[in-house]
Amino acid sequence: MWKKQGYLYCLALLLNLLVMPVHAAVGEIDLAHSLTGYIAIVIFVVAYALVMAEEKIHLRKSKPVLVAAGVIWVLIGWQYVQAGFPAASEAAFRHTLLEFSELMLFLLVAMTYINALEERRLFDALRSWMIRKGFSYRQLFWLTGALSFVISPVADNLTTALLMCAVVMKVAEGDKKFINLCCINIVVAANAGGAFSPFGDITTLMVWQAGLLHFAEFFALVVPSLVNFLLPAILMSLFVENRKPSAVQEDVELKRGALRILALFLLTIATAVACHAVLHLPPVLGMMTGLGYLQFFGYFLRVSLPGSLARKKALAERVGDEERIRALGR
Repeated sequence: MWKKQGYLYCLALLLNLLVMPVHAAVGEIDLAHSLTGYIAIVIFVVAYALVMAEEKIHLRKSKPVLVAAGVIWVLIGWQYVQAGFPAASEAAFRHTLLEFSELMLFLLVAMTYINALEERRLFDALRSWMIRKGFSYRQLFWLTGALSFVISPVADNLTTALLMCAVVMKVAEGDKKFINLCCINIVVAANAGGAFSPFGDITTLMVWQAGLLHFAEFFALVVPSLVNFLLPAILMSLFVENRKPSAVQEDVELKRGALRILALFLLTIATAVACHAVLHLPPVLGMMTGLGYLQFFGYFLRVSLPGSLARKKALAERVGDEERIRALGR
């Protein structure tokens, strides 16, 4: 999951480091149509091509991005030094670095929560529930699409698509036609759902953190987003067979603290929104505070683990559940 997210983060970094300094420079030096500007574009294209080719050449995407960003900044800094405005390029770089750092820290906290929920098996439990219910292919098509639309505004569109596609591939294992249609629907739904929330996409997050839109203003896109999800879904659903997949038995037990971590994640989002809307502070402050919530709760889980295991074992012994006793350890 981090590998897929890294693709977007690196692209955001490269766009920030390329576009922002040139924009900042326009007031002093016009580099848009200069040799330096054209060289910067060529470097960007080459770096982006290497990022896309990561699976083929096995070169981590961070390497070309970092080198390209450094070279572009060196070129721009040199132009400003020659023109006698070294302070302007320095200010532009510091401004860009601050914006990217806020974005990175924000996403770091969000993905830490998502990974914590995944480790606590919350998403596995969701998949298990869908399998046990015995939904038909058509029901699965609409259910996974609707869940993707609802989850992506909180968990971001890429993470949501990866998780829900994994569910579909497990439930309908071997049926390539259904998996293809359902995964396309999931990607469309996740992108549509992520468009009306600052947390749903890296682009909306950048817009919100830059102060271009208030949190509530994104909800004006709810209806257009819903239309963008429903129209393709209705058309694709006509090609989905109304039959049930083969039954698969899978029982998943949530690990201790899973639902409380979900509640802390929602509290963290509320803290970030409050920091931005009420206190006019960067949203990343609320997210980093939320990371503290999670760390304190992790400490609580660790120190209370022995007592929790003892209570569960005592309960299993009272009811004579041998399988549970073996799972907890004799």
